[in-house]
Amino acid sequence: MNLSIYTKEFGYNFKLAYPIILAMLGHTIVGVIDNIMVGQIGPTELAAASLANSFVFIGISLGVGFSTAITPLIASSDAINDINSGRKVFMNGLLLCTVLGFALFGILYFMKPLLDYMKQPEEVTLMAKPFLDVVALSLIPLVIFQAYKQFADGKSQTKYSMYATIIANVVNVVLNYLLIYGVWIFPELGMMGAAYGTLFSRIAMLIYMYFALSGNTNFKPFLSKISFKEIDKTICNKITKIGGPSSMQSLFEVGLFTGAVWLSGMIGTSAQAANQIALSMASMTFMFASGLGVAAMIRVGNQKGFQDYVKLRVVALSIILITILLYTFFALFFVIFHSYIPLFFLDAEDAKNALLNREVIDMAGKLLMIAAIFQISDGIQVTVLGALRGLQDVNIPTIITFISYWLIGFPVAIYLGLYTEMGAEGIWYGLLAGLTAAAIFSYLRLNYMTKKLIHSQQAKA
Repeated sequence: MNLSIYTKEFGYNFKLAYPIILAMLGHTIVGVIDNIMVGQIGPTELAAASLANSFVFIGISLGVGFSTAITPLIASSDAINDINSGRKVFMNGLLLCTVLGFALFGILYFMKPLLDYMKQPEEVTLMAKPFLDVVALSLIPLVIFQAYKQFADGKSQTKYSMYATIIANVVNVVLNYLLIYGVWIFPELGMMGAAYGTLFSRIAMLIYMYFALSGNTNFKPFLSKISFKEIDKTICNKITKIGGPSSMQSLFEVGLFTGAVWLSGMIGTSAQAANQIALSMASMTFMFASGLGVAAMIRVGNQKGFQDYVKLRVVALSIILITILLYTFFALFFVIFHSYIPLFFLDAEDAKNALLNREVIDMAGKLLMIAAIFQISDGIQVTVLGALRGLQDVNIPTIITFISYWLIGFPVAIYLGLYTEMGAEGIWYGLLAGLTAAAIFSYLRLNYMTKKLIHSQQAKA
């Protein structure tokens, strides 16, 4: 295999992907900052925030997953400069995302009583309920923001979401500090301050994105004179046929990690807090693959519009190769620093919680060693899924993700976590099994689809 065919694509791939990566890191950093600040209050508060966020992550996975349908459709229309088609996709995608944002908030709000039946520590459950209410509300501006973001990404204008998340993080850090600790005229809200910080940071992100895109002359043909008359049932169905399965793919994966949070809570507060620390770090590195996955979706969507399937395959494989190289580096980083990373999340000098904190720190270090391995599989599967979405191939990949995570990963996590002495480590070995299966099966699907398209085109010629 001539690697230069693929490595010469690295430059453009990075140029397209780095703003997306930074934007997605920004989303994750909002949560990491919350965890660090809440963790300084105490391990029980950290476990409560983890439990509440596990529900919100489900909503985020559905909203973000659905919105990704906008990107490949916009990318295909952009390749042939079809403004009318692109406008219809954006207008109807924005409507669907708005409705979905409100629906997700409502669902999470009324699902709150389920917390009482999840066998979590009582003090953790009590703290988690009001936190969940506020952070769930932030899903409304977040999912609406996603419609604008995916539209801009489809136009290969990836920097806007990067700037939006930088603003969101500044707002989040400042409000967290003011509201958690009661600085100046602001009330001391404890962990609830982090919830309000998240809400207002996501509102700020949406406001910036709206005005930034509206003020760009290249976007005005798509954004001006929004009218309900442009609601098109056919376009809505087209978006939903891609967005529905895409949201299920995200749900199945996030659901697996959410299940890990719940299983950890059944083991105890220390296991749940350790799980949250390791998950925060794995989520940060995951955003690099997510960004590369979006880049794959955009570039594959462009090549699909051009009907250049040979180039399409080269582009997809080049991004997968970048992912493997990058995540090998991250794996080494986790292995080297696994004992030190947890110290950023908890106060090792806190005499009141000294014993519990020490237990959490030791356990989190062990989980990070497992994360070092599974994130390579995680990176591959999310990049491949991005390429498949660019092909608008979503139904079979949805089945693949369900089998990988819920018929392989979760049963292994339950058995090793609850029925062996491995505990939290066993849960994470279940995550490793599910992600590895998803990486293998998804790649086989991409390999089959691209070769089929190439052979079909060559046969016609």
